[in-house]
Amino acid sequence: MQSRANIDKLKEIPNVGLATIEYLNILGIRKPTDLIGQNPYSLYRELCKKTGREIDPCLADVFISAVKFMEGEDAKKWWHYTEERKLNFRRELDQQEN
Repeated sequence: MQSRANIDKLKEIPNVGLATIEYLNILGIRKPTDLIGQNPYSLYRELCKKTGREIDPCLADVFISAVKFMEGEDAKKWWHYTEERKLNFRRELDQQEN
């Protein structure tokens, strides 16, 4: 496992590329440690709100992977979190309907 203390650039986080860095910057995330303690679903929703458009929900998977990695979990491919995200989004929809 890569030491998080040695990671000082967003591009060093697994699954984070240039487009994701641009999105994170829109959210005020400038360094890897800024992700610690963040709610990836809230980040995704805030990004959609700030950009005024619905962004591909797979980006939420990337946010989940980046936050969890920076909080100490082993690196996993972003699609490992797809089912988790889908369940979370479904739960949110159910709560809105009730």
